Amino acid sequence: MNKPNEIIRLTQYSHGGGCGCKIAPALLSRVLAEMPATLPYRDLLVGTESSDDAAVYRINDSQAIVATTDFFMPIVDNPHDFGRIAATNALSDIYAMGAQPLFALAIVGMPIDKLPLTVIQQILAGGAAVCKEAGIPIAGGHSIDSSEPIYGLVALGLVHPDQVKRNDQAQPGDVLILGKALGIGILSTVLKKGELDGAAYQQMLTSTIQLNTPGPVLGGMAQVHALTDVTGFGLAGHLLEICRGSKLAAEIRFDDLPVLDAALNFARQGYSTGASKRNWASYGDDVILPADMPAWQQSILTDPQTSGGLLVACAPEAAERVLQIFRQQGFRYAARIGEVIAGTPGITVR
Repeated sequence: MNKPNEIIRLTQYSHGGGCGCKIAPALLSRVLAEMPATLPYRDLLVGTESSDDAAVYRINDSQAIVATTDFFMPIVDNPHDFGRIAATNALSDIYAMGAQPLFALAIVGMPIDKLPLTVIQQILAGGAAVCKEAGIPIAGGHSIDSSEPIYGLVALGLVHPDQVKRNDQAQPGDVLILGKALGIGILSTVLKKGELDGAAYQQMLTSTIQLNTPGPVLGGMAQVHALTDVTGFGLAGHLLEICRGSKLAAEIRFDDLPVLDAALNFARQGYSTGASKRNWASYGDDVILPADMPAWQQSILTDPQTSGGLLVACAPEAAERVLQIFRQQGFRYAARIGEVIAGTPGITVR
């Protein structure tokens, strides 16, 4: 047990943090390869077939329930901030399906012999604060004594069956729009090294606790064809999921990618995460880069995002409206980053 007044650094208790804890895409594919196919339940609108963000089950002609779970180890040292980030990240999968959150259950694993009770309480309070902001209760949950701190949510939401936004319905010619800036994984690496200043930390926190509330509005737009959020597999990984599911290719322009200022500076200095390298090893063969692209730019493409932005594929005539929705809700980094095109699933970076 820690001594009284001893400073607690949550990131020291975990081998990874945030969505960087995810199993690498290639290994995950091998793990899931032996899973039995989803049985033909008529009302299961979204299951495991498309690597989507959440499951969707139709209740009746006007309602479908959306269910997801997300949890991870600390990405920051402040316990209240950790709780807020983890809860925001979990609710993102609901928004990414075009749904409105309904309620949540807490997932809690804590090394109770190492962390003071007050620290655990602050983590839970952070999660509850985010759920209150989203207008939903945490209605229960489950806890265990674990060797590393773990926190997250089971999140449930509601959506009209006709407004479910899958990640595999993009169309040729669609415009790609990203709602948040990249670079969270890079900043988390710098933080764990004890080299992140207050201003950079604030950039990281502001992004990771911003709820992806444009999701339900985008769900109501017929011209929004595909929707997902960018998390542990990085921008390239989650865009590839759209491409593979839709059987299309994509082109993106690196100079149009929004990147947090602090993360851009550290990336140029060579900071990156181990998860970024695992991501590239998993799917790099399907990404075509400029011959002269520096390594730091590649690391931006594969940087694991925790509580990252929504990635939208929409008809060209709807692009300005989609950007307007993001900006009206405070997403100042939202940007058009490329297009979906006909071709073998993959990404070309210009």
